[in-house]
Amino acid sequence: MTNVSFVDQRPRNKTRAVQVGRITIGGGAPIAVQSMAATKTQDIEATVRQVQLIAAAGADLVRIAVDSRKDVDALAEVRARTCDLGIPLSVDLQENYRLAEFVAPHVDKIRYNPGHLYHHEREKSVRDKVAFIADIAVKNDVALRVGVNCGSVDPIMSAKFEDDDVGAMVASALEHCAMLDDLGFTRYIVSMKDSDWRKVVDGNRRFAEQRPDVPLHLGVTEAGMPPDGIIKTRIAFEQLIAQGIGDTIRVSLTVPFDDKGMEIVAGREIISDIAAGRFRSVPPNFGEGLNIISCPSCSRVENMKFIELAQELKQVTAYAKDHKITIAVMGCRVNGPGETDDADLGLWCGPAAVNLKRGEEELGAYPYETVLDRLKVELDTLIAAGR
Repeated sequence: MTNVSFVDQRPRNKTRAVQVGRITIGGGAPIAVQSMAATKTQDIEATVRQVQLIAAAGADLVRIAVDSRKDVDALAEVRARTCDLGIPLSVDLQENYRLAEFVAPHVDKIRYNPGHLYHHEREKSVRDKVAFIADIAVKNDVALRVGVNCGSVDPIMSAKFEDDDVGAMVASALEHCAMLDDLGFTRYIVSMKDSDWRKVVDGNRRFAEQRPDVPLHLGVTEAGMPPDGIIKTRIAFEQLIAQGIGDTIRVSLTVPFDDKGMEIVAGREIISDIAAGRFRSVPPNFGEGLNIISCPSCSRVENMKFIELAQELKQVTAYAKDHKITIAVMGCRVNGPGETDDADLGLWCGPAAVNLKRGEEELGAYPYETVLDRLKVELDTLIAAGR
């Protein structure tokens, strides 16, 4: 990491220092740049190669997803084969929080999603689940990230805040901070993400006002493909980092396997520009026309045709660029159904078919080869209706 002095901007928030392997996040340390392996973790060769690609691009931290005991076994092998890189590994717990016990010996940080805790083992309190994860973290000398996403906040919090999904996201993050503090565990980082950069800025500002001591991981989730995905992320980072908010970042892009290092390169360029006071101007109409949201892919993606589908979607819908319509493309069944609800049209990809949605309404499953033809029919209908 290279430390930088930010010119003509507010000083960095004085967050607590959190040690993650060989790096420090928060506490005035340089802003760490990270990425996530977009592979099936059990494909050890591919995962090792992607960690190597991300490390070679200059990453400070690499995250890997785990959703089963077989993933844990693969993770152990990935760690063994990449330890010579000296790069800390973080793990993304998916639905099963109890896997923390088995992954902790192989990583430096564990990320859990509060919304997912709600759905697993409902007979147990969320606090008990958090206590379990925190205890495992202490025993294995690892840090935690409380990773809240607007699209997967637990239903109780969502119901409480109704249409204020940013408020629900911030409240969830604050609630989990309080739980961890009460447990005497302070070695944690928080992230609050959404595909809408405006909500990312709003949420992180609200949180930082109430907990300026907690290090923040910044990112626009499902930012999409370059260059739009980089632009959305840059807008959010320029506003937040310039105000002293943010201790580690990720630029989430939908890119081919060999281009995964682009996330690191883009992140470092954004930080460097902000540090030098080079704020990029944004086209006056950016964000006012067609908005394509796509996830950066991870081990949950069940068909790698998803990336090709997202790229083809961008081409075949170019004629609608002046219409204020949002199309979401998600790579898995875990986040796909919920995180396409707010889009005008949504695609979430399964092993052999793509599920098409209009808002929250499901329109059916279509082969990868024909789903875009069906989507264009719906798109044309929206345009004809004056969208």
